[in-house]
Amino acid sequence: MNPINVGLVGVGTVGGGTVQVLKKNAEEISRRVGRDIRLLMASSKDLDAAKQICGDDVQIVADAFEVVRAKDIDIVVELIGGTTIAKELILEAINHGKHVVTANKKLIAEYGNEIFSLAQQKQVMVMFEAAVAGGIPIIKTLREGLAANNIEWIAGIINGTSNFILTEMRDKGASFTDVLKEAQNLGYAEADPTFDIEGNDAGHKITIMSALAYGIPMQFDACSLEGISHLDGKDIKYAEELGYRVKLLGITRKTDQGIELRVHPTLIPESCLLANVNGVMNAVYVKGNVVGPTLSYGAGAGALPTASAVVADIIDIARLINTSPNNCVPYLAFKSDHIKNIPILPMEQIHSSYYLRICAKDEVGVLSEVTRLLAEQNISIEAVIQKDASNKQDAEIVILTHGTIEHNMNKAIENIEALSTTHGKVIRIRMEPFDA
Repeated sequence: MNPINVGLVGVGTVGGGTVQVLKKNAEEISRRVGRDIRLLMASSKDLDAAKQICGDDVQIVADAFEVVRAKDIDIVVELIGGTTIAKELILEAINHGKHVVTANKKLIAEYGNEIFSLAQQKQVMVMFEAAVAGGIPIIKTLREGLAANNIEWIAGIINGTSNFILTEMRDKGASFTDVLKEAQNLGYAEADPTFDIEGNDAGHKITIMSALAYGIPMQFDACSLEGISHLDGKDIKYAEELGYRVKLLGITRKTDQGIELRVHPTLIPESCLLANVNGVMNAVYVKGNVVGPTLSYGAGAGALPTASAVVADIIDIARLINTSPNNCVPYLAFKSDHIKNIPILPMEQIHSSYYLRICAKDEVGVLSEVTRLLAEQNISIEAVIQKDASNKQDAEIVILTHGTIEHNMNKAIENIEALSTTHGKVIRIRMEPFDA
């Protein structure tokens, strides 16, 4: 059989890894597909470096649009990132009848609806396994492996930079600022780490997973984002004393009122599998109504783990290349005419338990006032500890609550902060048991 010809747009870290995987495992890949997969063209701004990576048998061009318009290319692999040129390239590739593989989570989360609509119209496949959690095959798991289930919830540690920072803060008792510098020195964090530490990266990924789990359009704009830059080391320490770990989680949950879609620091019991995912590793916890909870764990980034997912998508397309996309697994796991516009709930309507840290005067009756204000909002208390504050006249009250609606908690915090016996802002971190 004739080989499948691949055009690669972007020969950076992941692009270089993709070339390496295609070469290293060429024989095994051919056995799986039943025909050769050949890297025919690649585009890069650095022609010499790309030639060195790809070899003399690959045509290297500076203009990426040459790749997506080339008649001999069957599959275009987009690995440049961003949502400007990358979007134009993918839409152009689809218009030219090319199948597409991408690792671009931002593009899929923000423009996936438009891309999939055009792909369906042009009868081509778009694969994006590498867009979420690197080498962990979570897209295939949600679209295929768990297709028999109603997905109840998904919770993911899906940003390695943030997970590394939180792990180091816990293990070393270091400040956020110091650990961030260490992460940057080790290459785990960018010079501008905002995208990672403020939840945007995790937000794109949980948006994609939510769409796959519930058969809804991509709705990144509705995803609530809260990062980790405001966290204090003492809260991580207090949480551990109470039997919890703090992780930045992407969470989506289907309720009778709508779908929760959120990213924020979260206390989870130390007995929960997610609590023990440390360093730069990723994990996605999925609860299906039939299978129960499942955990997928592995490297969420890096040249070869991400390239593993990219090449797996190339193999999937090669296997199905003579099949109508209408007979393939749908882009969003549900047939397009069965996609539903289920509302995404605002944060005030989500249901959670809470960790609260309150700085207050060390006087009789203060705790009873705080508990009264919580009770007025129908919030019950699970645990309370008191810690000495730096000021001897004050104390820190740490409270764990049972589940409530965020609207009620917002009102209770507003009332607590208005007390004459409390100081500053109440520190609030959401808590999730995840069936621990």
